[in-house]
Amino acid sequence: MIKVLNPGLYSTIQDFGRYNYLQYGVPLSGVMDRYAASMANALLGNPKEAPVLEMTMVGPVLQFFEQTEICITGADMEARLNGLPLAINKAMAITQGDVLNFGKSIRGFRGYLAVFGGFKTEYVMDSYSMYQGITTNSVISKGSELPFVQKDGVTDKKYAVLRVHKAYINKERIEVFEGPEFNLLSKNQQEKLFSKPHIISNNNNRMAYQLEEPLENSIKAIITSPVLPGTVQLTPKGQLIILMRDCQTTGGYPRVLQLKENAIDILSQKFTGNRIKFKRINI
Repeated sequence: MIKVLNPGLYSTIQDFGRYNYLQYGVPLSGVMDRYAASMANALLGNPKEAPVLEMTMVGPVLQFFEQTEICITGADMEARLNGLPLAINKAMAITQGDVLNFGKSIRGFRGYLAVFGGFKTEYVMDSYSMYQGITTNSVISKGSELPFVQKDGVTDKKYAVLRVHKAYINKERIEVFEGPEFNLLSKNQQEKLFSKPHIISNNNNRMAYQLEEPLENSIKAIITSPVLPGTVQLTPKGQLIILMRDCQTTGGYPRVLQLKENAIDILSQKFTGNRIKFKRINI
């Protein structure tokens, strides 16, 4: 069990989400950066979709009451174990009483903490992912307890060596497919989408990322249609909205682009003021 001494800015338990309930309007949810989360689990020998702790910009302070093994991936939040710097992208042994402290991210935006066997918090609709209105808690809080699978002993068992790619966190180019309503844009509007960088606005969260520069258009709203994480919507006022893991399941704005799956990982590590540039790819 882990006790939360300080929850950080916005920390949640996430797995790979709720796939079987989209038809009921339940968001998919799940980890924002699937690559980082799956690597943390792989380095511990867990299934890639095992629940992890997702940390945003400023990480938590945690105390362990049982021995286990952990791995930290994604953003570098200057992790310290009992006051000493702790490496990321590497499995580490934890003993009873250890205190794990995270600071403010110095690279990237979202970090991931995996424990051996995965977290065993509230399980609702086939998922451990926290979401307001679905799970009792939408974030972890001070004093809360996070159970995990107890490990009988910390061994020297080694898993396959894995190469963890880090450069994607700083990557600006975002690969996208044309969306269902892409061809409603004029050739000039299409060119503007791809010819210049876009700035992440301060309206960014697990539900959606909004971009600062408007794209003037006269496209009418569409009949409410399915949307997915990675769908790029265009409002009548020209606002580009990129839907993320906690997005709604339907929407009435034209869907002009769709992010490639790993492009969502890249975008999830961006924050206000960062730049991205769309790169069109073919199906």
